[in-house]
Amino acid sequence: MTKIEKVLYTGRTHTTGGRDGAARSDDTQLDVRLSPPGSGKPGTNPEQLFAAGWSACFIGALGLAAAKRKIRLPAETAIDAEVDLGTAGDAYFLQARLNVSLPGIEPDVARALIDEAHQTCPYSKATRGNIDVVLALV
Repeated sequence: MTKIEKVLYTGRTHTTGGRDGAARSDDTQLDVRLSPPGSGKPGTNPEQLFAAGWSACFIGALGLAAAKRKIRLPAETAIDAEVDLGTAGDAYFLQARLNVSLPGIEPDVARALIDEAHQTCPYSKATRGNIDVVLALV
């Protein structure tokens, strides 16, 4: 495991009630109700929050990969992230798909950017070898 040498930022939240609760960041920029997936209750769930965080981070990593090649990411760059919560036997697991749209970038270059971003994105590093991840260029 790699040890961080310099902390750049620490996200802090206070969560109560689990999947039927609420979460709020210490700076109050995040203040959400939580509800179980598919319950129909108001609120988001951890899988949606994880998908949003990972996809935002991944776009940042794409930007770094593009800058190394002196390429500008299109303004329309987008990721449709899907994070599944499922079971195998009695245990719960996640799996994910990141569907990456890089309009106007040649497919071979886009694929190289995606592959490099997956190597540098902290969320990708945290999940590597732990959950099934599919990266698709759409």
